[in-house]
Amino acid sequence: MVIVTRIRREVLTLPAARLGPDNPLPPLRPLDEVHRIDDRDREGMPHDMARQLGHAPLRSLLPVGVRDGYGRDRELRSLDALVIENDRLRATVLPGLGGRIASLVHLPTGRELLYRNPVFQPANFALNGAWYSGGIEWNIGATGHTTLSCAPVHAARVPAPGGGELLRLWEWERLRDIPFQVDLWLPDGSDFLYVGVRVRNPHERPVPTYWWSNIAVPEDRRILTPAEEAWQFGYERRLRRVPVPSYDGVDRTRPLNSPYAADYFYEIADGRRRWIAALDTDGNGLVQTSTDVLRGRKLFVWGSGPGGRRWQDWLTEPGTGGYCEIQAGLARTQLEHVRMEPESEISWLEAYGPLAAPGDGTWPAAVQEGDGTWPAAVQETEERLEAVLPRARVEEAYAAWRPYADTEPGESLATGSGWGALEVLRADRKLPGTPFPESTLGEEQAPWRELLRTGSLPEPRRVRPPGETLVAPHWRDMLETAPATPHTEYHLGVAQWHAGDRAQAVRSWERALPLAPSLWPVLRCLAVADEESGHHERAADRYTDAFDDLCRERRDDGETWTAALAALGGEALRALLRVRRTADARVVWERLLPAVRRRGRFRLLEAELLLAEGRHADARAVFDEGFDVADLREGADVIGRLWARLTDDPLPARYDFRMHPDMP
Repeated sequence: MVIVTRIRREVLTLPAARLGPDNPLPPLRPLDEVHRIDDRDREGMPHDMARQLGHAPLRSLLPVGVRDGYGRDRELRSLDALVIENDRLRATVLPGLGGRIASLVHLPTGRELLYRNPVFQPANFALNGAWYSGGIEWNIGATGHTTLSCAPVHAARVPAPGGGELLRLWEWERLRDIPFQVDLWLPDGSDFLYVGVRVRNPHERPVPTYWWSNIAVPEDRRILTPAEEAWQFGYERRLRRVPVPSYDGVDRTRPLNSPYAADYFYEIADGRRRWIAALDTDGNGLVQTSTDVLRGRKLFVWGSGPGGRRWQDWLTEPGTGGYCEIQAGLARTQLEHVRMEPESEISWLEAYGPLAAPGDGTWPAAVQEGDGTWPAAVQETEERLEAVLPRARVEEAYAAWRPYADTEPGESLATGSGWGALEVLRADRKLPGTPFPESTLGEEQAPWRELLRTGSLPEPRRVRPPGETLVAPHWRDMLETAPATPHTEYHLGVAQWHAGDRAQAVRSWERALPLAPSLWPVLRCLAVADEESGHHERAADRYTDAFDDLCRERRDDGETWTAALAALGGEALRALLRVRRTADARVVWERLLPAVRRRGRFRLLEAELLLAEGRHADARAVFDEGFDVADLREGADVIGRLWARLTDDPLPARYDFRMHPDMP
């Protein structure tokens, strides 16, 4: 009996770390982006690829804030989930965490087709910090993991092509200031989950666009895709063309064969069907395919080295098995951004489902053997895909879905942010299919709604850290014409800084300073400006004054004020240590709350402070006692470098996060 596709609510209970409060300081510094390449690597590239590599890379995280309030203490927590299933597949979606598909189970066999993380553990991999591994995530915005990784999205029921319902996810992506939607549906009796994606540019200007669907699968798989070459990118920041499946005598389509983390962006010929599969030794696993707009395919591996193993344990639970990522994107590589024309949209259809061995024993052997059988393995895998999901059927499903993309949602199942509603209200936009109602406007949007309504940014009603600054040109224009209160000048300076007008930003902050009821937010902005212009001593002075003002102003030891104290205290310590003012740094350290000093990031700063004070044994003792830097950045080498200053001993395994051989 065929079971009609249904959508239902569910609660997942699993060991989970708290996200905690966001960092209240505006991210004024340039992005520390690991995905940059040497200019020499541009030679010999296809022209469109070279052009898109240089097209509007993201320079700033504004207006989005940094999410760094999480830790590593996990306890059982409940996560809201939405389940869409028929009699063949069950997909579990987390609308409060970016709309990620946490699980995709093939019901007849009971097989989990994805890598399903048994815990929720944020780590510093998203553009704005908090990210977690596992499942299928929707990466939009700019090179890297989306700022929506740990943020809620809107979700609702919508009529599906052919009858039944689809699950629509949508949100406003703030880095590029554009809306997007992801429609999930399961035709009755289908072994494949269909995913219709639409990204829209409602502006009268072009927008740089980025999309990669990121699929975590167990790493004990062979990855197959119709390519004979790939662009390999490692954390030494070199991009080079390599043969597939093997180079340097090693089959790189087996994730555990690579010693270090690396990306492989496959070169798939024009006109060839777009697909990628992860199959086990029996020839079973997951396959993803799409319409041709989603042209890129990628494999990311952690590698078999100690650094890769440490990251695997860091992101999940030791002993639960590692994972790799197969991905599909708009461009050849994740280093590129695609131009989306004014008032236009880009859409495509993806399909996810099981691929099983035919049962006669011939196919798995071809899939699992080495170089000589690669063309046969690819051909046989593609033929099997064509048998269970013809390419023409994917095109037909896309054509059937397109008229439904504008269908207005029915029952709301989850609510995202109010930022889309603010933008719709500002420009009186009509976005069929993805409503952003005024009812979703909240406290964060309230002052900006008032600016829009009255032309004046209201002063805060109580003493607290400043909220987010909107930095798009239309909001900057409104700030420039608003009454010049200290609060307005502070936000105007942030918007001007984002626009690259740093001199004017400094002038705005300097105008705000004499009458500002809270000095520390403005002093901190001026300190960052000093650092960026090379005036490190003056920056240290301003950080000292800012931290002193914050300590006087702090009203309690609640989450909001503690987050401000930790964020500003950490920056002040680094600024003071940079100019070797160890006595002043010690004063800042002693004024931090004990709970803040116990955090791993601050234990690391403590070791650096002790070393600067000449207390080598005490600094080494911090390492020996053990600490975990919860927000350690992907590719960061700060722990290894400090350890190398302390001793010639090998780096302990606990601190070994090296992602390439040249890291200390």
